[in-house]
Amino acid sequence: MLHILDLAGQHVKSLRAHSASVLDISMDVTGDFIATASIDGQVVVHSLSGAETPSFNMKRPVRTVALEPNFAKSSTRSLVSGGMAGNLVLHEKGWLGYKETILHSGEGPIWQVRWRDNLIAWANDLGVKIYDTHSQSRITFIDRPADSPRADLFKCTLHWQDESTLLIAWADQIKVARIRARPRKSASASGLPPLLVEITAVFQLDCMIAGIVPHPLSHSASSSNALMSDALKKSNGSGSVRSTASAAPALTAFLVLAYTPPDMSLLTGNEAVSDPAEQARKQAERPELRIISRAGEELAADALGITNYERWNCNDYVLVDIEAVPTKATAPDTSEERYYIVLSPKDLVVVKPRDWRDHVAWLVERQRYEEALEEIERRSGQADAAGEKDTIDAVQIGQKYIEHLISEGDFVKAARLCPKVCGQDTKRWEDWIFVFAQKHQLQAIIPYIPTESPTLGPLVYEIVLTYFLAHDRQALLQTIKTWPKGIYDISAVIVAVQSELEKAPSTSTTKPSGPDTVILMECLAELYTLNRQPGKALPYFLRLRRPNVFDLIKENNLFTDVQDQALLLVEFDQELREKRKQAGEDVDTDPVSAITLLVNHIHSIPIGRVVQQLHSRPFYLYLYLDALFQKDPHLTSTYADTQVKLYAEYAPRRLIDFLRASNYYNLEEAYNVCSERDLVPEMVFLLGRMGNNKKALNLIIERLGDVNRAIDFAKEQHDDDLWEDLLRYSETRPAFIRGLLENVGAEIDPIRLIRRIKNGLEIPGLKGALIKILHDFNLQVSLLEGCQTIMNGDCADLVLKLHKNQTSGFFLSAKTPCPICSKPISQPANGLILLFLCRHVVHAHCVDRGDELPHQPDPTLVELGIGGQPGLSGKIAFTAILKAKITQGCPVCHKKGEGERT
Repeated sequence: MLHILDLAGQHVKSLRAHSASVLDISMDVTGDFIATASIDGQVVVHSLSGAETPSFNMKRPVRTVALEPNFAKSSTRSLVSGGMAGNLVLHEKGWLGYKETILHSGEGPIWQVRWRDNLIAWANDLGVKIYDTHSQSRITFIDRPADSPRADLFKCTLHWQDESTLLIAWADQIKVARIRARPRKSASASGLPPLLVEITAVFQLDCMIAGIVPHPLSHSASSSNALMSDALKKSNGSGSVRSTASAAPALTAFLVLAYTPPDMSLLTGNEAVSDPAEQARKQAERPELRIISRAGEELAADALGITNYERWNCNDYVLVDIEAVPTKATAPDTSEERYYIVLSPKDLVVVKPRDWRDHVAWLVERQRYEEALEEIERRSGQADAAGEKDTIDAVQIGQKYIEHLISEGDFVKAARLCPKVCGQDTKRWEDWIFVFAQKHQLQAIIPYIPTESPTLGPLVYEIVLTYFLAHDRQALLQTIKTWPKGIYDISAVIVAVQSELEKAPSTSTTKPSGPDTVILMECLAELYTLNRQPGKALPYFLRLRRPNVFDLIKENNLFTDVQDQALLLVEFDQELREKRKQAGEDVDTDPVSAITLLVNHIHSIPIGRVVQQLHSRPFYLYLYLDALFQKDPHLTSTYADTQVKLYAEYAPRRLIDFLRASNYYNLEEAYNVCSERDLVPEMVFLLGRMGNNKKALNLIIERLGDVNRAIDFAKEQHDDDLWEDLLRYSETRPAFIRGLLENVGAEIDPIRLIRRIKNGLEIPGLKGALIKILHDFNLQVSLLEGCQTIMNGDCADLVLKLHKNQTSGFFLSAKTPCPICSKPISQPANGLILLFLCRHVVHAHCVDRGDELPHQPDPTLVELGIGGQPGLSGKIAFTAILKAKITQGCPVCHKKGEGERT
């Protein structure tokens, strides 16, 4: 029975063509035709896609068969076979069927035949021969090694590495034959075949060879092989592998199926022994796959697990190689994936070169998990780029690695590995966190616990916060600030922190004492803020003196909650300003945040309640009332008298501005306050308001001695008696007389002032003052004359322009629209049209009371003396009648003057 399997071991098809064991199988390059040779003497060609099944009866057991390489496309459908009859037969298809040609005979059984391109190689008891189908001649003979064991016990294996290289393995020896073209001159002269064969390498192994195939090596391996070859030459071939010829390094090595004979007598030919124990069958050893370099060095070896291997002989094994078709998953820097098939009477073993997955498995077996994970990470990028689905579970390896690290006590390294291993798996994260918690090593994994992508269960985060509350409260505060809200139960954490705060030594409502108390208060303030309870967080922020108190109040509209804490807010703000001032900042020009907050929200924070709280701190009260007054003077009308005292105490320079701007304070009380502090300018202003101008003027003259202020005060009052008093006070004061002379104008008649100067009174600068008066007078006269001249010229120009505009003509057509009704002037045809000097032309009926205007006389009737006077006098008379009726003038200009749109 012939069974056909794919490379995955799946059954494809089964064929029954022989009645005895099948000894050899040959398949063409397309995989559609399979030839089998059997002990029953039959050679059968099977087609997987067609019904054609030619068979050949060779009468004797057939040991080997080989199809033409391109059998499926060849017209001759040739194959070659040989066996115990000793004949090598070529079967070729012709018009009348297959014909048989004996290529060789008479040298014993044909043990194996292989066909590549135009070359056929076969082995018999004497050696190996090669036949050229093109020249139809045998080109070489390679003799069997001397002292070689029996061919029927240790077979010869042939394998074409390429079109010109044949690998020969017989017993324990390997030969490499190279076929090349013979020089044309020598071939034509001696009648020799066109091809010749050279033996390029011979290797002697310490085992029997059950199969041989080429095995490709990477560039690095080839380089190492070259170094091994050099070392081997220097040591004269010492070692288990003996080389009889030096071979140059190549990109391929040899993969051999090694068989160690259990009975060495088979090698020597001394099989007849008298000892019955020695005559008993000995058990064979496990076969091995060995990689032999071109330099003869054994690079690797691996034993095969074959069923009943102890019962099989060397000839029971077969080794073949298969080049799989490249797929998209194949890495770009590798060739086709190679498979090797090992056959035994009971097993079919698929052999692949070890790859990085095998290396990872080897590392895992030896608990070298870190190296395994690094290898997986390095290879994963290549697998993703090639679209290959990775079959190695890196997570499982990572789990084992974490378990190993925990068992070794390396919790820090185990925690560092968790993000890679757990990834987005929340359950795996939680399981490992609980393991760390049970081992009392929670601090090791806390830095790696994810809060987003993925988000774990609330219990995990609460466990972490509880740990921080007990061991590291500073970390607790930082964690509360950085963790996103909603991933844990804030209320439960608040209860736990509040409980710890109650145990603290001091929980005063003013200022906290002790670092732990401060941190716990900060935690509670942050937690209440996160829980959307800013009202409960506010007392803690105030006690902690945090600058964000004002922002918290504004953002959460907590003005009603602070209406009874105005003094505390202002004191807190003043402390902050003092700290900033000590740090070198300029805070004098900055508004007081607390005062600004109280003033901007008087509807939520009543003024009366704030004044009552700040009454014990007059400076704060001054700041508050001043800010209110700057916002709206009417807001502080009730506290105007208090403001006078506060300004006099804390801002005397601003008192005069307040007195001028406010009308709600008591004048007498304000005067008394200013009198107590000897604020003369403010007293003068108040006396002026009370109507006591003489006393005020007396204060200016006696206390201030400022003639300019006295003059300004007299100007403000507009009182002639006050001017008289000022002149009288000035009669004996030359400085005042000079000041008055320099400020003469509408209020002071210079003649009146000069006449009051007593004879003999010495006035410094009198001459200059008089000259200035005369100069100013002449300048004033000159300005008046100049202005009159300019005005006369402008009037004349405007009159000329008006006359020119009124007497010049302008274009008017029948389609010109009326500015009032927007209809053409020519409609109606006999209607009266009015032309004004402003050049506006309108219908008579569009004028105000236009229906009352007389109709224009008919020229024909006028000439007959009916309906009006003829000639120019009649037109002037009619125009005078119309002008008398139209009282508002041009209706267009009238509407423009009233601001109406025409």
